[in-house]
Amino acid sequence: MRRKRHQRGSLKNVRGRWIAQWWEEGHRRNKILGNAGKMTKSQASRKLAEIVAPINADQESQWEDWEFGDFVNQIYLPFYRRKWKGSTAACNEDRLRHHLTCEFEGRTLRSFARDELQDFLDRKAAAGLSFSTVDHLRWDLRQIFEMAVAEDCLRKNPAKLLFTPKQAKRGVGRVMTWRDVKLLFSALEARELLVCMLATIAGMRPGEIFALKWRHVERDHIEIEQRLYRGKIDSPKTSQSRRSVACSEGLHAAIEAWKSLSGDPGLDAWVFPSETMKTPLSKDNCWRRWIAPRLTAVGLEWVNFQVLRRTHASLMRELDVDPKTVADQLGHSVDVNLNVYSKTTLGRRKEAVETLESALRVM
Repeated sequence: MRRKRHQRGSLKNVRGRWIAQWWEEGHRRNKILGNAGKMTKSQASRKLAEIVAPINADQESQWEDWEFGDFVNQIYLPFYRRKWKGSTAACNEDRLRHHLTCEFEGRTLRSFARDELQDFLDRKAAAGLSFSTVDHLRWDLRQIFEMAVAEDCLRKNPAKLLFTPKQAKRGVGRVMTWRDVKLLFSALEARELLVCMLATIAGMRPGEIFALKWRHVERDHIEIEQRLYRGKIDSPKTSQSRRSVACSEGLHAAIEAWKSLSGDPGLDAWVFPSETMKTPLSKDNCWRRWIAPRLTAVGLEWVNFQVLRRTHASLMRELDVDPKTVADQLGHSVDVNLNVYSKTTLGRRKEAVETLESALRVM
């Protein structure tokens, strides 16, 4: 139920007289408040406020407030589902259900205060949730209450000034060294080797890798036109994700080796099919059953798909490859490449400070 808009009315000086206008019972009302020569605008404004105050109070008393759960399910989600991709909607709805609606479902929107919501985020951080999850919850609350304000259910957004607690734990973004990458490649069979090469050498996401069909694979590049998410074929993650991924000669050789072992499949066949050959191979099954055991045996049990992609960005940076080139290969913006994916080695940083110190000595 939408509340009638809280009104302030309007004030005009018409031929030397202050005229007040406001809405009441669906009709616009007018009243002469006084002569502009004898009454200041501030005095006229106070008289107008006295007129609309009981009208606003009456509207407040007639308003049946939204409960948090009803507002999220009936107003917020139906609107934003039209904007979100299927994968984004599934992720966001899981988070809302697990952390927010289960706790606040029966609370009215007007019963929330800023400090209470900040305490909620503090508790989530203290419970061990990652910085990313707590930060997403902060954004969810801010967006939900912002929409409530836009829908005239609230006057102010109690979540507007929320911040992500500093105690929220941040994961350590590990990357592989050159030696680690060589060890990884030496431990795998043809299919799993190609999967990891596509992630490490080409910088592809796992959903992009397992959604490949042979028609997407060319001599020197791979066309990213779709991705696999939770067992379903979906469009690429973002507009930048739809791209042509360059292939090296070694990667092309690995592709050809796997293609020959696959029995010369047709263009519409999956590059990595499941046992039925009708659906693509599951990313999680592939990693858990065939890749992870091999990596554990050589001491790389900490490696996952995110590490492989981060390693691609980091090693490219170490080679001084243009950041824009790397970002286009990975399928995201330059700032994400530099700030999220790529990590500099201690040796590279030591070399940088040595260069700085040398420069200072000759000044």
